[in-house]
Amino acid sequence: MQVNQPSSYKNRTSIAVLGATGSIGSATLDVIRHLGSPWRAAALTAHSQIASLMQSARQMQPDLVAITDDCLVEGVDCSGLTDEVRLLRGAEGLVQIAQDPRIGTVVAAVVGSAGLPSTLAAAKAGKRLALANKEALVVAGELVMAAVRQHGGELIPVDSEHSAIFQALRAGSDKQVARIVLTASGGPFRNATQAEMNAATVQDALAHPTWQMGRKITIDSATMMNKALEIIEARWLFGIPSDKIQVVIHPQSIVHSMVEFTDGSVVAQLSPPDMRLPIQYALTYPDRLASPCPKMNFAQPWNLEFLPADPQRFPALTLGWEVANRGGSTGAVLNAANEAAVGLFLAGKIKFPAIVAGCRRILEEHNYSPSPELEELMRLDQWAREEIHKWAAAC
Repeated sequence: MQVNQPSSYKNRTSIAVLGATGSIGSATLDVIRHLGSPWRAAALTAHSQIASLMQSARQMQPDLVAITDDCLVEGVDCSGLTDEVRLLRGAEGLVQIAQDPRIGTVVAAVVGSAGLPSTLAAAKAGKRLALANKEALVVAGELVMAAVRQHGGELIPVDSEHSAIFQALRAGSDKQVARIVLTASGGPFRNATQAEMNAATVQDALAHPTWQMGRKITIDSATMMNKALEIIEARWLFGIPSDKIQVVIHPQSIVHSMVEFTDGSVVAQLSPPDMRLPIQYALTYPDRLASPCPKMNFAQPWNLEFLPADPQRFPALTLGWEVANRGGSTGAVLNAANEAAVGLFLAGKIKFPAIVAGCRRILEEHNYSPSPELEELMRLDQWAREEIHKWAAAC
């Protein structure tokens, strides 16, 4: 993957955090505090966690604050903010911030397809895009990567797995890559029987053994749909065909992913699990600065396991390879169907196995488009959500 030289980013230390109250957004703010001047949070956004957003705004005094839920803007307590802080409202505020010339780096941490318009806007504005929103590439990878190339921006992944691959790829040329290996914790069901998974409750599926994440992402880890989406993301991000992308279970979550080169050498990135490390790398690349993250302690023994990922137990993986191979409209449909299905599961309206089963059904039924534009992708996104609810009601 070719990345433009960062020397053109004279204001890359001026950072917009889209989705500032989520787990990635909060970790990003922690990194910015750690880095100190000249790094600053120049813009912060949130959808519904307004109290948390305004608390961070009072601490960091950004130029721009956006609340995307129009219903929550009225009556917002702006005390403690300077007169220079401007309050934006609605989803268009995300796009406005992404395009603002004062912003050099956009951390795209809005969950789901809601983050796609601002991600695409940042790419078209030639920003450094620190991408934590994997759905943007799953839904519209071809469009986003084309915008990055055309407008001279940078896209640096924040997902720990893709950050690890991004770093490992520095060890060789694109032509020397034999395959990339995505590691997966295996989630709460890595040792569960099929019967236990079929009977899994919401509480069971939210009991992740390694990471503290939002509810939707944690359920994706339980189904391993997160890896399916990462397969698709990797296909667009690194230009790697789907048959060169492998997934392995790595319960310790120390090796974040690997690249195998044509000579048989495997280069991996290792660190204790802490999202602040890939976030900081995306902000400071190509520099490596001291981070607030824990370090590997080689004075103690480490056991690192790698286990095959079983598509029979985790059929979401097969969907990931199929969609990565086919492209077109399939990513938008899979992502939307999964988001809706996870919501139904969390609401107690479908059982755990139905999440992936419903996604496959909707994928098979949609009218495939090989080269959709953004408008068609958004239409298919809405269609898939409606269809999964109809399917669930009929089950």
